[in-house]
Amino acid sequence: MLERTAEVVSIPQRGPQYWVLGLHAPEVASEVRAGQFVNLLLRPGPLLRRPFSVYRALPDGTVEVIYKPVGEGTSQLAEMRIGDRLSLLGPLGRPFAFEPSWGSVALVSGGLGVAPMPLAARDAAAAGLRVVWVHGARTAAELSLSWIGDEVVYATDDGSRGFHGNAVAAVPEGVGAVLACGPNRMLAAVAERWPEAQVAVETYMGCGTGVCLGCAVPKTAGGYDRACQEGPVYRAADVDWAVLPSHLHYAATA
Repeated sequence: MLERTAEVVSIPQRGPQYWVLGLHAPEVASEVRAGQFVNLLLRPGPLLRRPFSVYRALPDGTVEVIYKPVGEGTSQLAEMRIGDRLSLLGPLGRPFAFEPSWGSVALVSGGLGVAPMPLAARDAAAAGLRVVWVHGARTAAELSLSWIGDEVVYATDDGSRGFHGNAVAAVPEGVGAVLACGPNRMLAAVAERWPEAQVAVETYMGCGTGVCLGCAVPKTAGGYDRACQEGPVYRAADVDWAVLPSHLHYAATA
């Protein structure tokens, strides 16, 4: 885990719904694995750091995060310009694991759950896996159309593009493993269909280092884990989805 002051080096926009912020953090870029996150601190800005899954790590040392400007913190990110600086802590959390014996893997995302998937595609390909990219949103306008892999499947709730339905239902049969990220109600559906799937959980987070206990994840075996330490990636069947909030109010807290 590293703490450093990171300079904004790029601000590519990935669609009308999402923004991507590129930060110069070569040590983090060289170490980060799919599913891990960074904690960003803005000054002046919100009191607590804001966690973001690492979207991409580039050879030039750039770490990218993807977000939607909805609350105070993310709205401030959207106002940043090239050359601005912020505090970056990371890489944090438990990453996805990959097994060559799977043969293939479906990377399933809903909405901003696309965030860890470019790195997941990178790490899956390095393990020799065939990558099926499955991404869903409410409408075609809300899809993230940047994808990496051998096959792509889009799903929309209204049927405006690709499969008419959600991303979980759109996953092709016969994939060797499933990795997923998205709203917790989607991940609960993943757990029902693939108990052994790996899921990156959404939860509120404070410090990001395991001290504040603000990111408690209820477990089916009893007790709680800290998403920032033992997670955010879990075996799907290990999370008590009935207790974990199904929706996070980012507009009030991000």
